[in-house]
Amino acid sequence: MSSPSFGARKRATVIAGIGAVSVLGTVLAGCSSGSDSAADAGPAQSGGTLRYGLSQAPTCADPAQAGSNQTVYVTRTVVDSLTDQNPDTGEITPWLAKSWEISPDAASFTFVLRDDATFSDGTPVTADSVKKTFDSVKNLGPNASLAKSYLSSYTGTDVVDAHTAKINFSGPNVQFLQATSTPQLGILADSTTALASEQRCPGAAVIASGPFVYTDWQQDKSVKIAKRAGYNWASDAVAHQGEAYLDGVDFTVVPESGVRAGSVASGQLDAVSDALPQDAPQIEGAGGRILTRPNPGVSFFFQPNVSRGVLADQAVRQAIIPAINRQELVDTVLDPSFFPATSPLAHTTPLYSDESSVVTYDADKSAKLLDAAGWKAGSDGIREKDGQKLTFSVTFSPVFSGNQAILELVQQQLKKVGVDLQLNLVSNGEWTEKGVSGDYDSLYYNSTRADADILRASFSTEGRNLNRRGADPELDKVLTDQLAATDNGQRGELVSTAQELILDRGLSIPTIELSQAIGAGSSVQDLNFEASSRLQFYDAWLSGK
Repeated sequence: MSSPSFGARKRATVIAGIGAVSVLGTVLAGCSSGSDSAADAGPAQSGGTLRYGLSQAPTCADPAQAGSNQTVYVTRTVVDSLTDQNPDTGEITPWLAKSWEISPDAASFTFVLRDDATFSDGTPVTADSVKKTFDSVKNLGPNASLAKSYLSSYTGTDVVDAHTAKINFSGPNVQFLQATSTPQLGILADSTTALASEQRCPGAAVIASGPFVYTDWQQDKSVKIAKRAGYNWASDAVAHQGEAYLDGVDFTVVPESGVRAGSVASGQLDAVSDALPQDAPQIEGAGGRILTRPNPGVSFFFQPNVSRGVLADQAVRQAIIPAINRQELVDTVLDPSFFPATSPLAHTTPLYSDESSVVTYDADKSAKLLDAAGWKAGSDGIREKDGQKLTFSVTFSPVFSGNQAILELVQQQLKKVGVDLQLNLVSNGEWTEKGVSGDYDSLYYNSTRADADILRASFSTEGRNLNRRGADPELDKVLTDQLAATDNGQRGELVSTAQELILDRGLSIPTIELSQAIGAGSSVQDLNFEASSRLQFYDAWLSGK
């Protein structure tokens, strides 16, 4: 796989409007394996169970509460959404909804549903199902924060008739159309939406209309899904119609990267997540290959808690940004399918703007900024000010298997400019708990979404506000105003300003852009990525089965 050079994409700006046609696919061209099928494999074959190794345990069976890539890989298989997003063009296409209309102020969205879709319990997908699904999201817990951000300012759904739903907001909400393509807003059966957050997590509790159904869920161990007989309402963004080719998928949690790679090479697994650079020779040597695609959304970054410790000092936050050598992170820990971050947004995100003049490695600049802020080198090389050491911790989870190695290298880089970074590895559940309680100096994570409104979800004081910041009328206004910008150019300017302000405040300290790297055995065909660079198993099939 070849990737465009870092320099080739400088000053690139991607713009998409609510009409949902973007140049996302153009940006990704040449750097993703969005469709994978061996040339000599022949036509698709039905049958067989694909054995898939997850790098991390899915957190919950409920699509609305799915955040991590490994969780979305599983939940996407069982749930359909109102719309889908073409992974090559970024265009929003029909799925459960066959058409839609948007009000001139983008404050209401009317969807006309197809009349043949049913949930796996046999009940029909109706406008009332849409209403109950969206109404239920506001009552979910912190794991549904992303779904809630898609429905911010939601005032309710009008059931116009059995197959027409009008979704209303208190103000303009241009991001919502793309949000309807996400699994987090996938439509669920009444029996599921009636349940509380924690009751939705066992697989048997989730009833949806997707091409697969849960047959077994062993928390932290494995998940099994089976093909749904009679499924015939796939979106226009996939390659075929009708039932899935696979009889099912058996997901197994295999945390160790080397074990995952060895299992593909030996034929014990058909495909695995997070195939790191050192795994490629073993997988490729056994006739397999590595499938990659960059994730749109918010790059992996430090999100400082600005309410405490040394990171309360904006000058410190600004000084850390040029202290990180992002290219070294890619070259040392990852490979050319990954990219150094150049903005709070990944470069494949619609409305991304290149902020590499700020997000660049310059250790001298970092040192000068810290000097000017009064932080002087101590006897051990760590800077001090008024008796306080320049030290802070970063709380992270193994949501991506390369996280620890990346942060260990960042730790070394920061030490060179006199900053002591302490690493705090926790489970996904503990990470969420820390985020809710505010007990952290900084958090490390990314958020995947093919729409720039992910900035509002990540940095607005009206959202989770993981920066723990007070009011900032300038930034909050820009993040809110972009929701009302129905003009492509106007929204692009607002989102560009938001990226600049986020960096100026030191609210994001970006590191690398995430890419999906999937190790696939020789029998795996058409294991494709969707628009947000998550796998879709609907088109996948196994040769020789």
